[in-house]
Amino acid sequence: MDIKVDLKDKSYIVTVERGALKNAGEIFDLNRKVLVVSDDGVPSEYAYEICSQSKTPVVAVLEQGEKSKNIENFQKLLTLMLENGFSRKDCVVAVGGGVVGDLAGFAAACYMRGIDFYNVPTTLLSQVDSSIGGKTAIDFCGVKNVVGAFYQPKGVIVDSDVLCTLDGRQFAAGLAEIIKMAATSDARLFELLENSDDIKADIDEIVRRAIEIKRDVVEQDPTEKGLRKVLNFGHTVGHAIEGVENGRLLHGECVALGMLPMCDESVRVRLERVLEKYGLPTKIVWSEEELKPYIKHDKKAAGEFVNVVRVKNIGSFEFSKETADEILKSVESVR
Repeated sequence: MDIKVDLKDKSYIVTVERGALKNAGEIFDLNRKVLVVSDDGVPSEYAYEICSQSKTPVVAVLEQGEKSKNIENFQKLLTLMLENGFSRKDCVVAVGGGVVGDLAGFAAACYMRGIDFYNVPTTLLSQVDSSIGGKTAIDFCGVKNVVGAFYQPKGVIVDSDVLCTLDGRQFAAGLAEIIKMAATSDARLFELLENSDDIKADIDEIVRRAIEIKRDVVEQDPTEKGLRKVLNFGHTVGHAIEGVENGRLLHGECVALGMLPMCDESVRVRLERVLEKYGLPTKIVWSEEELKPYIKHDKKAAGEFVNVVRVKNIGSFEFSKETADEILKSVESVR
């Protein structure tokens, strides 16, 4: 099925369909020079499928992991396009997870002041989150996503067939983002996650509903001025843990942990149960001294306050402005 993200002149279609990758040349305009960006953790056949349907493909394969989302690789992509004579009429296609999408999208946004960008997310997390909404970025000076741009894709292919090569840990990390969306915005989806006897059999419906949540939020707030901040539930503490761990935990695992201090006890009981069901971590073991510097430098900070999302009831949320010390007090309450 096609899900339209209606952003007026920046609107695009998210094609959610098993096997859609094989039809990428019909869904995307690949009859031109195409920079195909992937990483060495993504099965090579996915990037090859895009190349085989492109007029003039140029391939960049990066090292897997958050550490690749840096200014050196950003420069590498720009250099490749320049050396291969890319013009404003050419395009970039990301084939991979959130790191690949963020980096490739930012390069597309900057090259010649912006060329077409398409996204083929190959992880569950990127399918429901980073591939939709136009947030592109790199990490800089140890701070996650601090340099970037809002740059909407021209199209997205979400093909659940590619999830068959995803390992269990990566699959669970993607579920963490879906759990996050359900906790703030869809009580029935949360119940489906609680009660599912076969998550992989239910994954098409779950992905579709998660994308629709993300779509609805992005349409109302494309540049994160207000409502879109709801998608940051769990991210303030989660990003701090991610910073301390420096790649040892996956983003979704960190978000799973980051949600726990930001909800009421009755919600936390249900949330912990769901996280444990899908093999996600539930114990925050890092000290205040380790987490505080990252929380203070959170990109959602305004002066001494950080904008956070709290959940008191499944399916609803509240925004709150809190100091780093207040956030850390919540963390201490759930150890």
